[in-house]
Amino acid sequence: MPSRFTIVLVLSILGALHAWIGWRILPALDVDTGWQIVGGVLLVLSYFLIPAALLSRAMRNQRWADRLSWIGMLTMGLFSSLLLLTIVREVALLALPLFHAAMPEIVESTAWAVIGCALLLTAIGYVNARRLAAVVDVDVPIANLPDALHGFTIIQISDIHIGPTIKRSYLRAVVDKVNGLEADMVAITGDLVDGSVQQLSEHTAPLAQLRSRHGAYFVTGNHEYYSNAHAWIAEVRRLGLTVLMNEHVVLDHGGAALVLAGVTDFTAHHFDESHRSDPHAAIRNAPVSGARILLAHQPRSAAAAADAGFDLQLSGHTHGGQFFPWNFFVPLQQPYVAGLNKLRNLWVYTSRGTGYWGPPKRLLAPSEITRVRLVRA
Repeated sequence: MPSRFTIVLVLSILGALHAWIGWRILPALDVDTGWQIVGGVLLVLSYFLIPAALLSRAMRNQRWADRLSWIGMLTMGLFSSLLLLTIVREVALLALPLFHAAMPEIVESTAWAVIGCALLLTAIGYVNARRLAAVVDVDVPIANLPDALHGFTIIQISDIHIGPTIKRSYLRAVVDKVNGLEADMVAITGDLVDGSVQQLSEHTAPLAQLRSRHGAYFVTGNHEYYSNAHAWIAEVRRLGLTVLMNEHVVLDHGGAALVLAGVTDFTAHHFDESHRSDPHAAIRNAPVSGARILLAHQPRSAAAAADAGFDLQLSGHTHGGQFFPWNFFVPLQQPYVAGLNKLRNLWVYTSRGTGYWGPPKRLLAPSEITRVRLVRA
């Protein structure tokens, strides 16, 4: 839990940003004072709804908790666009005198533009987030790949974040789409849930219907640890998936061996030291021939995975940034934001995620169901 100082600091910053938006936008609008008061009240409501959404999980009434979360998360998405566009407007207004522009008219029109564009971006982002993830095809060239493994297909789903705003119906649609792809294997690379087993077991039940030639495999993400990872590991196993905890299995595919390993989340040791992520332990005593694939929630496991001798790492966590401008902040923590990248002899594929976290909003970072195909280099 964050300290009281951290909570007060965050709330103070949030309040200051709301006040700044109101100060810069509302007086610029040529409307009656009553409408400006309405705008101020809406900003005050936004200030309270955003933290309320984050705290709604503590409510006993799940239905009302979900409704509050929906309202608060939509508000958070709108506020993020308002803040970004207000900053852009301020920079533009500072530059306008250089072009001898007519300031009074531009001051008002840009204020209206901030409001209109924020609403439009939030609506577009909502549609992008809520529609079923599209299939993204990725070919990964593997050196010395056995003939039998050429064309081996892995369906990767990641970061679904079943919780207050993503429920059973969305997961059911994902499972149906995955099953229709008739893959050799299914991999779920963490952040499946945002909530407890007691709250969400009904909504994760469709996972039991996943079908592929060699089964479905799961590794933990950081959000499992926020939601009692031990309970979720047991629940995922109950649903028939194989959970890989710093360990591997060897799949026999047409007489060729494919080593599939999985590690716990990169930060798991902060919650349980016995769960410390260890790619070297995951591949210990594995066959040398064939292909070696690692499921690791966070891309920053890649350095250790390369040292351990893996050919391919499948990760998620980043959401591809989910919506602008957060894609520019991801590299501060992770080596890769999205897509296929190379680290020495290791390929790393980072999924943009199959669901979303927080605001139901995706801009320039569409969700995906990834179909990975191994091919000879």
